[in-house]
Amino acid sequence: MITKVNPSGSISLTNEYFSGLVSQAAKNCYGIAAMGQNTASGTVRSALRHGSLPHPGVTVEEQDGALNISLHIAVGYGLNIASITQSITHRVRDEVEHATGLKVARVDVYVDGIAED
Repeated sequence: MITKVNPSGSISLTNEYFSGLVSQAAKNCYGIAAMGQNTASGTVRSALRHGSLPHPGVTVEEQDGALNISLHIAVGYGLNIASITQSITHRVRDEVEHATGLKVARVDVYVDGIAED
């Protein structure tokens, strides 16, 4: 859970909220065939650390007041992977910062596979 303090009080945002927000932003980008799966050890570590299961393919962590986001995806065959990952990085950063007001330090996109049409 990530808490943001403002003059009117504090706002707590769950990891499920961030995972869903990031997942929706990424899925709306061109070239995404599927969201990848987290590794088994990553899923267990996240469940123990945060008390809930993460959204498939998405990890969000807070460090020094900024967010670090990791995405695991599969892209469509024959598409420019560099363009797709750059588009995802910009869109996820913009949507998370706009929706939450929190700074995104980094967005790491891992291409785990290529899906055929």
